[in-house]
Amino acid sequence: MALYDFTAKTREGREASGVVVADTEELAEDVLRERGMMTATLLERPRPGVLALSFEIFSRVSAKDLVALLRQLSVMSVAGVTLHKALRTLSEHTGNQRLAEILREVTENVEGGSRFSDALAAHPAVFSNFTVNMIRSGETTGRLAEVLDYLADQSEKDYDLRSKIRGAMMYPAFVISGLVVVGFIMMTFVVPKLTDVLKESGAELPVTTKALIAVSGFFAAYWYLLIVAAAGLAVGLRFYIKTEDGRRLWDGLKIRLPIFGKLFREIYVVRFTQSLETLLAGGVDQVTALASSADIVSNAIYRDLILQTRREVEDGNSITTVFAGNPAMPSMVTELLAVGEDTGQLRETLKRLTDFYTREITNSVAALVTLIEPLIVVTMGIAVGVMVSAIILPMYSLANSF
Repeated sequence: MALYDFTAKTREGREASGVVVADTEELAEDVLRERGMMTATLLERPRPGVLALSFEIFSRVSAKDLVALLRQLSVMSVAGVTLHKALRTLSEHTGNQRLAEILREVTENVEGGSRFSDALAAHPAVFSNFTVNMIRSGETTGRLAEVLDYLADQSEKDYDLRSKIRGAMMYPAFVISGLVVVGFIMMTFVVPKLTDVLKESGAELPVTTKALIAVSGFFAAYWYLLIVAAAGLAVGLRFYIKTEDGRRLWDGLKIRLPIFGKLFREIYVVRFTQSLETLLAGGVDQVTALASSADIVSNAIYRDLILQTRREVEDGNSITTVFAGNPAMPSMVTELLAVGEDTGQLRETLKRLTDFYTREITNSVAALVTLIEPLIVVTMGIAVGVMVSAIILPMYSLANSF
């Protein structure tokens, strides 16, 4: 899909301008003609460059702001407030300046003759394909207020789930980060001073002490290079993960991790079942819903799997054709989807799967937090034991020799 900026005249002779989404320029003209507009100019909007994408990343709108926006739009639509007036009001009262700018542009495009979904599609870094397709379905079926309300509910559920996961992992992440920082300071500035005494004594040192002296000496001599190397590695990995091959490798690694892999798989399954159920409930056809769900999952492995499924559905095959036997998709999902498809209750089945795996995620997070705490204690114990055997014991032996 491409974005086209247009200027046109309506049947009443009024000038209109805005943005339209279409695959080609000819299709864009057809869309405008169906809306009763005679195109004057139609220019394809260039895709954003690296600098524009960087700006979008560093000034992006938070998930909490988007949830609030959808809920407010839903309430105002149900109250009978016109769309452009609701958008204008929200743009003037939102606390996020970036979101306010986007809403002003969206409002101008809607008032100029653009569809609401097309105006949102012009900001892909803020409004996902899922949101755009849901709103487009509401516009097509004349149920925009109902779709906005449904979308707000689902967005709140998704935000709550992410908040729970983030909150549960906050403590382990904080402790591990603290251990890394303290360990770096110890090895760089504290341990070398302690081991100097042992080196000057001339006594035969254990292997663990020699290894610790070598590592701490390296840290003390090249600590600034280590920081630069770590920062460079982090930036390099970040850029590599953004490439197609890097993304695929990273996403495949996440779902195969020994401890966290199961949790990641459950999260991606919930994103798939929830988004697909929501899109189908909004009146989106199954092929389009699968294409949008593939982007929402945010994992290259699952995205390929869902897009293969989309092609099978286009050819008239079952939605479970590709899922069956694939280790990335739990057998329970495949079996229940097959039953739901056969009985004509696919939406209800997707909803039950979403509820089940949401509870599984909550249980998995709680179990991981319970498991990580003793692992941290054991790691700290091993670190302390190494320090004692490598430094304190040789010092004690040295003191007894006098």
